[in-house]
Amino acid sequence: MPELRLEDLSARNIVAANSLSLKPGQEQFIAPVSYSVAASVINPNTAWQRVVLLDGEVAGFIHGNFDPDSPQEEFRACIWRINVDAEAQGMGVGKFAADALAEEARHRGFERITVIWEPGEDGPEAFFHRIGFVDIGETQFGEVIGALTL
Repeated sequence: MPELRLEDLSARNIVAANSLSLKPGQEQFIAPVSYSVAASVINPNTAWQRVVLLDGEVAGFIHGNFDPDSPQEEFRACIWRINVDAEAQGMGVGKFAADALAEEARHRGFERITVIWEPGEDGPEAFFHRIGFVDIGETQFGEVIGALTL
C-alpha cells in the first residue's frame, strides 16, 4: 500500500510541484477561465496549498481557497487547482488531496466545497463525480460548477 501524506507547499518542494507531468490531452483542462479571471482578486491569506507525497516523492498538488466573504459562492471553499502526476494517476493521490481539503473545510466550518472544470473527454469530470461531487451549475464561460456536501 503506498504511503500518502501532505506537506505545505514550500521552496523545498515547489520545483517538483511545478514539474508534475500530465497525460496527453489533459493540458487543456489545467485552469478554467473562471479561475484565471478570479485569480486577480484572490487573497493570499485565504489560499491553502499543499503537495501530496507518494512514498516520499511529490506526486500531486492541491490549491484550495477558503474565503467565507467571497461574493461568488463557488469561491468560498473550493478546490482552486488539483494536479496529479501522470504516473501517479489512479493511485488515490487526487482523492487523498481532495479529502484533505474537505477535512480542512469542515474544520473551518464550511458545509461544502466546490470545484470548477471545463467539460471534455480528457477532463477531470469523471474524477470529480467519482469522489462525490455533483454538478450544481455553470459559470458564465460554460464551465461546470461541482459541489461536495461535507
